[in-house]
Amino acid sequence: MPQPGPAHDDRLIIALDLPDAHSGLELVGRLGDAVSFYKIGLGMLTGGGLALARELKDEHGKRVFLDLKLFDIGATVAAAVRGLARFDLDLLTVHGDPTVVAAAREGAGGSATRILAVTVLTSLDRADLDAALIRPGSLADIVAERAARAFAAGAHGVICSPQEAARIRALPEAAGRLIVTPGVRPAGSTADDQKRIATPAEAVRAGADHVVVGRPVWAAPDPRAAAQAIVAELAGV
Repeated sequence: MPQPGPAHDDRLIIALDLPDAHSGLELVGRLGDAVSFYKIGLGMLTGGGLALARELKDEHGKRVFLDLKLFDIGATVAAAVRGLARFDLDLLTVHGDPTVVAAAREGAGGSATRILAVTVLTSLDRADLDAALIRPGSLADIVAERAARAFAAGAHGVICSPQEAARIRALPEAAGRLIVTPGVRPAGSTADDQKRIATPAEAVRAGADHVVVGRPVWAAPDPRAAAQAIVAELAGV
């Protein structure tokens, strides 16, 4: 087992949105002790993502967020989470439907894996919800309602954009729960495929416990310097 290193600011989660485990490990090596928490998503799953998750935990002493956004019938979700929990994951995402969240909590059992419910993807806006036949109403209202229902179903936390973090943090049901915000872009970065964004400091001030940053770090000329700049920004919050 790795020896514990210096304290890190694990509010920053770096998204390993890379094609395979080899490129992910290469980036982790470049970032070194500047980053302690990583997200592995569907894009890397068939490129050795689960093996990378285990290696990051067991050999590098990192925290791991597996972002799979599971959605299926209850028994299937529970079985999937039960198997994934054996990887000693820190965070795991499922869709925020109450039946899915409840099944995921059943599957997680007494493990240390925390279940995060996805409210509305940060790449979507009201026009996208209309196209998907989601009921009328403001996007912020829908996100807050989905978060409250996910908490009631047992979610340890939620995924939402920084623009909804403050509203969710104010919910009575949010006491002691995690808020994790993708759609975070340091000042001067491009929005890319995100539509509801904020800077890292803005997200944390709004109530986020963790901010997820991908392309602005791994596509930077000096990824370590880019990550350290975000950590420095968070230190001022």
